[in-house]
Amino acid sequence: MNREEALKLLKKYNNEEFHLRHAYTVEGVMRYFAKELGYDQDFWGIVGLLHDIDFEKYPEQHCKKAPELLKEINASEEMVHAICSHAYGICSNIEPTHEMEKILFATDELTGLIWAAAKMRPSKSTKDMEVASLKKKFKDKKFAAGCSREIIKQGAERLGWILDELFEKTILAMRDCEDKVEEEMKDII
Repeated sequence: MNREEALKLLKKYNNEEFHLRHAYTVEGVMRYFAKELGYDQDFWGIVGLLHDIDFEKYPEQHCKKAPELLKEINASEEMVHAICSHAYGICSNIEPTHEMEKILFATDELTGLIWAAAKMRPSKSTKDMEVASLKKKFKDKKFAAGCSREIIKQGAERLGWILDELFEKTILAMRDCEDKVEEEMKDII
């Protein structure tokens, strides 16, 4: 499977700006981590791109409808498992076991929190964001309340990282892909 096929499937089931931006962001974050850790960037990126494939149209069946939709592009069992494990304990009983799955689990909610914090900055960017400012937003339970702090904490624990390490690495990953995400969004907004 290639990115073009994955993108076609993503856009078949997702058309809201928010969902597409999130998909592109998580794709970029996963590619960044794959590169840093020596894994297949294309595979990790496609997993990130498609991780919420079913969420926009089938929110009540999130991670339950995904395997059916992913069959349309003959997604491997490894990919289906990775995508469905990202919502472990929320709407999936598929536990993240591979390093890729743990990173997706840890960063999915966190990318939303970081993006919300970036939008509040004068620069509207992650490029000048520091861990200390993100920590303040993380502690404020009313800020980006839909981003589960508990899942983010569990994600750091699964990776054996402290929260500051997860924050720093994810900010760096988002900085790395921010321009590409904005370029992808030009066709949508």
